[in-house]
Amino acid sequence: MSKGVKVAVIGGVFAVMVGGAGYGAYNIVSALNGGGATGAASPKSGPPSGDEVEETTQKFFAAWEKGESARAAAYTNNDAAAVSVLTSYREQAHITGVKITPGTAKGATVPFKVDAKVSYGGKSKALSYESRLTVVRGLTTGRALVDWRPTVLHPRLKKGDTLVTGEAASPPIEAVDRDGTVLTKEKYPSLGPILDRLREKYGAKAGGEPGIELSVRHADESPDTSLLTLSEGRPGKLETTLSAGVQAAAEKAVKRYAQSSVVALKPSTGEVLAVANHRDDSWNAAFEGRVAPGSTMKIITAAMLIDNGVTSMNGPAPCPPTATWQSQTFKNLPGLEPNETASATLANGFMRSCNTAFIKLVDEEPLSDASLTAEAQERFGLGGDNWKTGITSFDGSVPASGGPNRAANAIGQGDVQMNPLNMASVTATAITGQFRQPYLVSPELDDRELATAQGLRASTAAQLKQMMRLTATQPQGTATRAMAGLTGDIGAKTGSAEVDGQQTSDSWFTGFRNDVAAAAMSQGGGHGGDAAGPIVADVLRASG
Repeated sequence: MSKGVKVAVIGGVFAVMVGGAGYGAYNIVSALNGGGATGAASPKSGPPSGDEVEETTQKFFAAWEKGESARAAAYTNNDAAAVSVLTSYREQAHITGVKITPGTAKGATVPFKVDAKVSYGGKSKALSYESRLTVVRGLTTGRALVDWRPTVLHPRLKKGDTLVTGEAASPPIEAVDRDGTVLTKEKYPSLGPILDRLREKYGAKAGGEPGIELSVRHADESPDTSLLTLSEGRPGKLETTLSAGVQAAAEKAVKRYAQSSVVALKPSTGEVLAVANHRDDSWNAAFEGRVAPGSTMKIITAAMLIDNGVTSMNGPAPCPPTATWQSQTFKNLPGLEPNETASATLANGFMRSCNTAFIKLVDEEPLSDASLTAEAQERFGLGGDNWKTGITSFDGSVPASGGPNRAANAIGQGDVQMNPLNMASVTATAITGQFRQPYLVSPELDDRELATAQGLRASTAAQLKQMMRLTATQPQGTATRAMAGLTGDIGAKTGSAEVDGQQTSDSWFTGFRNDVAAAAMSQGGGHGGDAAGPIVADVLRASG
């Protein structure tokens, strides 16, 4: 619906100041709060009794049902915020005929059901939803009051959000995958926020016409969330690069691990085949996350070492028990056997994910604090803040760091920030030698200019691909267990990122199978092969 509609904001301050109306409203609230009395007894303390909970909710519900916003707000512990949203409920959301049915109270918390009607532009539709409230003791008055939260009015509301009914902000879309299969929030739940973004950005370009909807207008300017459609608009058809089959596998895979995200794409084109998130929030961490990628970063570091002539796949890379860089000592993961013999090559250190092997090499000439940054930006297209995927995304950050963080960056800690989209792209660049910026919607739809980078030398790409193959297929490879059973040309890299204040490391994994690359991250998931590995393997398995 039009962003120009003037609405009241939840959590804001609302004042009635029309002639004597403001004074009158004040007296109502003051009287209900017990104001003006002299010689009154001390305010009550302690949790509200069952009778107080019942009486307060009954009065609050009765005033809400009658549309008496100021009176209903007076039964809350934040009448200024409550009167604002209660007024917008009636005047901007056009919700009338409210009937509230309370459920059985659990202590001071009362569940309830709301049945009402939404009417706008000659269209009406029934509205029904459930919510809950909690009664608390007023800090100064001692009265039993509804603890005001926007969710009291509707469970989808957050602070600053507003309910609005009118013409939708964007026409609806019928998003389809690369083969024409319709993609819906119901069938692919984690696509919900992404489809909202696509509708906001491409609804008009896709040729649709907006309908009339009751929506949540978010204070953070994210796309409106539609709650009820009064009049269907005409959806425009929006073609995406997604694959329904791979997306279904991604949705299922991330459900197995909390706080997990995955992205799959085609290295030969940059087209995104799947993006899925399993999180407590609705954030698209797969595209927008900014966290340390752990040892998956060694793909870029290995490329830097090869491109700068420090070593090669079969060149020396000793793996001692520890490595010290500018007074900071780095260790390997528990259980990794040191190797300082002639067999300690870069490929061996990469395959076994030896931290010390990489840290010992970042001090070699001609490397500097900026070498890893240059490799990431110029070869892999990262960190330029110029990816245009079709929706909001973060394209990684590999800053030029001095001191201990120069070494930490090389193993995916320190100041490096990535997300699964970035790491899937890193794998795609590593195995093809070409950087192709990932995208979800064709740039031809809105004339977007995709980011570019020079890519890798053929010899560097060949070495990176072979090291990833070894990591996924050899007995000592850290990715072998997760990738077991996959056929075709396969390769992978594991990662475990330590996070301050977090007992268990973040699990990272990126891999490829033929012309599909995928990367996953599971916050608190442990070693790379423990959580992220199985997610990537399941997605690659579904890629055919």
